[in-house]
This record gives sequence, structure tokens and C-alpha cells, in this order.
Amino acid sequence: MRNPGRFRTGLGRDAFVVRALAKGVTKGVTRGLTRGLTGRVTRGLTGGLAWSLAGALIWACAAATPAAAADPSALWKIVNGQCVPNQQAHNDPAPCARVDIADGVAKGWVALKDIHGIAQFLLMPTARISGIEDPAVLAPGATNYFDRAWQERTRVEARLHTAVPRDAMTLAINSAFGRTQDQLHIHIDCIRADIRAAIAAHLDAVGDAWAPFPVPLAGHPYRAMRITQPTLAASDPFRLLAEKDPAAAAEMGRHTLVVVGATFPGSGEGFVLLDDKADLLAGDFASGEVLQDHDCKAVLP
Repeated sequence: MRNPGRFRTGLGRDAFVVRALAKGVTKGVTRGLTRGLTGRVTRGLTGGLAWSLAGALIWACAAATPAAAADPSALWKIVNGQCVPNQQAHNDPAPCARVDIADGVAKGWVALKDIHGIAQFLLMPTARISGIEDPAVLAPGATNYFDRAWQERTRVEARLHTAVPRDAMTLAINSAFGRTQDQLHIHIDCIRADIRAAIAAHLDAVGDAWAPFPVPLAGHPYRAMRITQPTLAASDPFRLLAEKDPAAAAEMGRHTLVVVGATFPGSGEGFVLLDDKADLLAGDFASGEVLQDHDCKAVLP
């Protein structure tokens, strides 16, 4: 029986599905696209339309997988059907670890232990917000969910019974193509050791504006920019993506964002903000969660 205080998002399985799709669907279905349609159809399609056609075909195949068959509203049912009602009626956030609705349900949020990983938590709105593509994240006065998620990182440390170095802590939200749940959720967990090393080696290459990160991360091309403030209170990653890149603002659902704690020589504590964009034909579903290590091997002895 599952622990009612925790819930698995299915994104551990997503990693397998993504790999399978990248190897199977991309090599199978999209091979047919590139070989069959390229000579007949895609020559006459714009890049965006060709991408959309390919995406539709890949997602048609993905719909038959067990991950896609999972209830996409499962997280929402926990938040709206259990955590919030329990907090309102009994001042008890269970099965969540915390429910904050001091400013009303429309602006509230919860922290929930994910069953996947030894210390991973999820930060979710108490309002119905689908994900990174939802206009609500950019609305005037919107809650800065990344700021709240960073504050909740201490829950990860409590589970690990050890402090997590700043550069080993991450926040991640997957693109609409790299998730199974349709309730916005930010993953709070440790960073992969190889990703931590790559960022440390190229930290001086990360500037104040979006620019390609010098090396691929988990096999995918990311952009990076630095945030030179110790907290995210005045820097909402959703807005930094949309306001500094109008093209991204028009297709937020294709993007994944990952926040990594950092300390910059000469300017002190801050963050490295990473962005990847889904490219289904290349097998990239923009799932920034893959940069995290849910076993926290980079932190634990």
C-alpha cells in the first residue's frame, strides 16, 4: 500500500518512456517522417508546422504507454481534495508537509513529499495551474513559486539528515512534453554529480543574459544565465524566461527550467538558471528533472 503522505508523479517512469521514445519512436516513426514525408510533405512545411506534425505523431505513440495512462490529475486531486481541505478543516496539511493559504487559495501553495527519491519534495500551487505554459504563472501579482520552492529546500536536508551545499541543490520544472501531470509542480532535490561538475567548470561562462551553456547537460543543449541575488524573491524564473526571450514567451510549454544554487567569485551567492527547449525529433522532451539525482549521491557519503 502506498504511503498516503507521499505520491509518485510517474516522472521516474517518464525518464524510461523518454528514452524509449527517443530510441524507438524517434528512430521508428520519425524515420518514416524524415524518409517518407521529407521528400513529399515537409519540404513545403514551415519549421513550426513540421515540428507540430512530428510532435503529434510522437505523442500519439506515447499515449499508449503506461506513463501516459496514469491519471494526469492525480497531483491536483491530492492538493485540492486532501491537503487543502484538511488544512482548512483541521489545521493539518496531511498528506502534504505544508499548506500555505495565508493569502487565499488562489495564491497558495503546498509542499508534498514525492514517493520517488529519498528526499525529493514537490512545490505546487493550490490553484488549478497546469504547468509552465499556463498564463497564470506570468499574470500580474502571481505567486513566485520558485522562491517558495527554494525556501522549502530545508525539507530535503531534513530527510537527508545533512546540509546540502548550495551548488548541490536544484529546482526543476519540466516542459509540457516532459511530464505526466497537469498540475504545476516544481521538483526540489539534489543535483547529479556530473551536472554539478560541469556547472562548476564553466561557471565563469554564465553571464547576465541567456546564452548557450558551453557543454551539453545530460546530452541536451541548455542555455544559461546567472542570478546574482542570494534568494529568488526578486527574480522569478518564469518571468526571466518570458521577459528576456519573447520567442520563449510565445511557447512556454516547450521549455523546461532548472535553478541551481551557486556562489560567484566577486559577487557572492546566486543561482544558475538553465533552460532547454523541447525538440521531439531529436528525442529531447525538455525534462529538466533529469539533471537531478533523486538518490542524492553527490551529497551523501
